[in-house]
Amino acid sequence: MKQTKVAIVYDFDKTLSTDDMQAFGFIQGLDMEVNDFWSDCGVFSKQHGCENILTYMYLMVKYSKEKGKPITREYLKSCGQQVKFFEGVTTWFDRINKFGKEMGVEVEHYVISSGIKEIIEGTEIANKFKEVYACDFVYENDIPVWPALCLNYTNKTQFLYRINKGCLDILDRTVNEEMAHEKRAIPFSNIIYVGDSETDIPCMRLIYKYGGTAVGLYQPNTKNETYLRDLLRRNRISFVAKANYTEGEELDTVIKSVITKVKAQSILDNVNQNQKK
Repeated sequence: MKQTKVAIVYDFDKTLSTDDMQAFGFIQGLDMEVNDFWSDCGVFSKQHGCENILTYMYLMVKYSKEKGKPITREYLKSCGQQVKFFEGVTTWFDRINKFGKEMGVEVEHYVISSGIKEIIEGTEIANKFKEVYACDFVYENDIPVWPALCLNYTNKTQFLYRINKGCLDILDRTVNEEMAHEKRAIPFSNIIYVGDSETDIPCMRLIYKYGGTAVGLYQPNTKNETYLRDLLRRNRISFVAKANYTEGEELDTVIKSVITKVKAQSILDNVNQNQKK
């Protein structure tokens, strides 16, 4: 019988990390307050009609040059070392992989983020992901000169199809070709998307629509919690869970239950196929 696979796909900022990744040293390295940097991004976007993600990437480079502190790949990775995560995150991946193995399920972890790939690659959990899809720069002499990849809330969905079809290379154009569902690497029903805000809604709705599981992660007593619970009531996401990855917490319970369900469905499908022979 074919190995049952489950993909868990995470947003990064405020889903795994407790704040935007630039807030853990990068912005402070510009001698700026975090709120001031993001305020500048909002003003620039409105003035120039510039997409929000492209704006922050541009201002990262612009301000770094103006401060005489040009950024490099290695500097961005060093910022990743300072990123702080929600409780339980650092042990989460090994625990869930172990549970999956006990259930006869191979679990793969992915990130689809509007943050900076190099910062994610510098974090202590970077090696836990099969693939990290995030914003990236073109570098000349190790200095960023142009966006190589920009992920916003709508084009994030492209990467769900890549995971679904197994076309993981961002230059692989076969992702646009028709593919029979039984030939896809991981069915949408076996994909779990974990995100925290309205920027994750297109991904959540896609996964939910095609039978997968969309989990809204909240910090208690915040507007974010109210927003996500409203989405749940309107059947736009599958579950909500507190941003705590510790064993026994509600996120742990939901993910393990979904893995158990996927395995049970795989067994039933196999029985059904054998009976039809």
